[in-house]
Amino acid sequence: MTISMYAASVPLLKQVLQSLDTILSKAELHASDKKIEPAALLQARLYPDMFPLVQQVQIATDNAKGIAARLAGVDIPSFPDTEQTFEELHARIAKTLDFINAIKPEQVNGSEDRQVVVYKGSPYEMQFQGQTYLIHFGVPNFLFHVTTAYAILRHNGVEIGKEDFIGKF
Repeated sequence: MTISMYAASVPLLKQVLQSLDTILSKAELHASDKKIEPAALLQARLYPDMFPLVQQVQIATDNAKGIAARLAGVDIPSFPDTEQTFEELHARIAKTLDFINAIKPEQVNGSEDRQVVVYKGSPYEMQFQGQTYLIHFGVPNFLFHVTTAYAILRHNGVEIGKEDFIGKF
């Protein structure tokens, strides 16, 4: 039995984004309960040369909308990276989910051989076929940033676990 490109992408993106939203809510509650300034968590990073939590969330949402748009053959919506609060990050995730929810299976299915270009025109341009892009670049990159956001919060004492990361499906 084969799996469709839509089934391999859009439901996963939605599930993980919803999980990211949930762990951010738990982080907010943690900050409130422990009298931690929210900015301390939002700007936390695992190592000085890594991006902080807020940027990990921005990149994760950029990856999610990029995957859905590239596979559907539509323009990627542009969101400015201006978020500085948990509320703004929740709103960004909601906008991303709204975009992904508008992608229909017929737009994505059959994209296995669609030409996908990442970083178009830059010195780092990468070209893929749709399936290779999804499996070997898009999803791993997306999950890297969501996992890093999770790790930053867990490292800072937020009580989250694997069930929070996996979420509901």
